[in-house]
Amino acid sequence: MLQELKKDAGQRMAKSVEALKVELGKIRTGRAHTSLLDHVTVEYYGSQVPLSQVANINVGDARTLLVTPWEKSMVPVVEKAIMTSDLGLNPSTSGNAIRVPLPPLTEERRRDLIKVVRQEGENAKVAIRNIRRDVLGDVKDLLKEKEITEDDDRRTQEEVQKLTDKYVAEVDQALQEKEQDLMSI
Repeated sequence: MLQELKKDAGQRMAKSVEALKVELGKIRTGRAHTSLLDHVTVEYYGSQVPLSQVANINVGDARTLLVTPWEKSMVPVVEKAIMTSDLGLNPSTSGNAIRVPLPPLTEERRRDLIKVVRQEGENAKVAIRNIRRDVLGDVKDLLKEKEITEDDDRRTQEEVQKLTDKYVAEVDQALQEKEQDLMSI
């Protein structure tokens, strides 16, 4: 029973760290990366679909994305979707391909992005601590029902705390890497 609780806690904490990494991947660093356009949707035959389902997205160079729609009729639609997204990008069309140049980040914008990164990290840490609280609450309930001993309770609390510390350290590591990435030119 305790092993299942610890295993579940570990899996949920790992998912929190993975969710953070996905969110950090969406924050742009000035370098071109295909995940930058992941949340852009396009109207395709009457429904909104992700851009990756109607076009091929590649990195042209360090500051340019190349978007190639699979249908020629989708070129203006895809271009408009990128332009109206909240990314502040200005695509240009050349034939079937759409070039999306990424403007360099200003110092002020980098500092704002670091604040966003730190907020995302804090949210991930809160999620991990909430998982710890839930598991320790379940362990206390088992202790009250006399299904486990006080020694099991104490040992489990220590193990769950070590697990929490491990995943919080992973969050800190991911934040540090992203901050360095944002501040490098």
